Amino acid sequence: MRHIPEPRTLRELRASGHIHRTVKAEIRENLLALLRSGEPRFPGIVGFDDTVLPQLERALLAGHDLVLLGERGQGKTRLIRTVTGLLDEWTPVVEGCEINDHPYTPSCVRCRRLAESAGEELPVSWRHRDERYGEKLATPDTSVGDLIGDIDPIKIAEGRTLGDPETVHYGLVPRSNRGVFSVNELPDLAERIQVSLLNVLEERDIQVRGYNLRLPLDVLLIASANPEDYTNRGRIITPLKDRFGAEIRTHYPLSAETELALIRQEAALGHIGADLPDHLIEVIARFTRLVRESTAVDSRSGVSARFSIAAAETAAASALRRAALTGEERAVARVADLPGIVHTLRGKVEFEVSEEGRETEVLAHLLRRAVAETFRGTLGGMDLSALLEKFSEGVQVESGPLVPAAELLHRIGPVTGLAKIMSRLGIGDESPGHAAAALEFTLEGLYLLRRLSKDEADGTAVYRT
Repeated sequence: MRHIPEPRTLRELRASGHIHRTVKAEIRENLLALLRSGEPRFPGIVGFDDTVLPQLERALLAGHDLVLLGERGQGKTRLIRTVTGLLDEWTPVVEGCEINDHPYTPSCVRCRRLAESAGEELPVSWRHRDERYGEKLATPDTSVGDLIGDIDPIKIAEGRTLGDPETVHYGLVPRSNRGVFSVNELPDLAERIQVSLLNVLEERDIQVRGYNLRLPLDVLLIASANPEDYTNRGRIITPLKDRFGAEIRTHYPLSAETELALIRQEAALGHIGADLPDHLIEVIARFTRLVRESTAVDSRSGVSARFSIAAAETAAASALRRAALTGEERAVARVADLPGIVHTLRGKVEFEVSEEGRETEVLAHLLRRAVAETFRGTLGGMDLSALLEKFSEGVQVESGPLVPAAELLHRIGPVTGLAKIMSRLGIGDESPGHAAAALEFTLEGLYLLRRLSKDEADGTAVYRT
């Protein structure tokens, strides 16, 4: 439960010893405190520890507004939103102020009048740091009024004169005063609208239409941009680029371990209610990296981290569907659940023009490669002769996304060394679902290494010698 500070008037605030700091000073001092203590500065951010975060920390310590450049799905927005965690938990504002004026230095016309009349009894309220964040997705129809402000016709209709500064309806930027404001996909903002941000970044104020109105703003401005948009579809105008203090490049996970950590953190597997064994998460992580590296895929577009997250969730959902249809007590994903992700995720990947019509074929091939590489990395070199002997005796095993785990195990029969296989795969649960997942992965790996054959038809697969 949030504990709101006690002072409710300017007098009480002064008596409490509160010191007014700018937003950038707050962030700088709080970031330094976290750096000294070793506590996490940007919780939930994976894979940027040695690359992006040091650059971001230097920019924040320097008090710079900044641009994050990176392809889609690299966590730019998530990273921007974590910056609010560096603000003070609570900050005082003049009660009822639309632009969050500090009681010590009110700047809008309404608050200055109120301060003159109320004096030390100026009413104070408190805003939590989560409320000090504003965000706008830059779209071609965004107007100066959306960002900065415009005349409010309702206030004019109430009888105020057109020249009254209080007839102004403030836009998103001044309403984020004394906080953090983010413009996502800045190059998509029309160039004439970008001009409205020049004063915000340099003079730190805004001007609205023809009013003689200058409001000093205390705001940290962070923008995000896709490099492709940055150079082709749209651009950040040169004067605006010049006013940003830092430009930081983000990237996709640099290692398979980071990709794995990202999937485990972001995929909503707990909410779906199905188990996704570690070896299948590794397959999906390898699959994502192979898709990113493929020459058939448009590298300028990138392959979002949402690709691997959606793949993991789809595989888990396939297991859940099987459990519902077959009556399995526990839903555990298997290799048979992976082919379904190819069709589901095809729309998330931009292919080269030369690959038109082959999209599904390309993804299916890369998925098989991912399974084979994971098999080599986990069970490669392991003695699987006991399992292969079963097939040399004429055993054939049919599997598929609707074959229950118990039925699959019954078709294979007792397997010597199954416990070792599960141990190598990091499976400590000896339930039928996990045992079937381990065995089916082993069969698929043996097939891909050409030690077994497989016939596929209508979504089912028959493994044989």
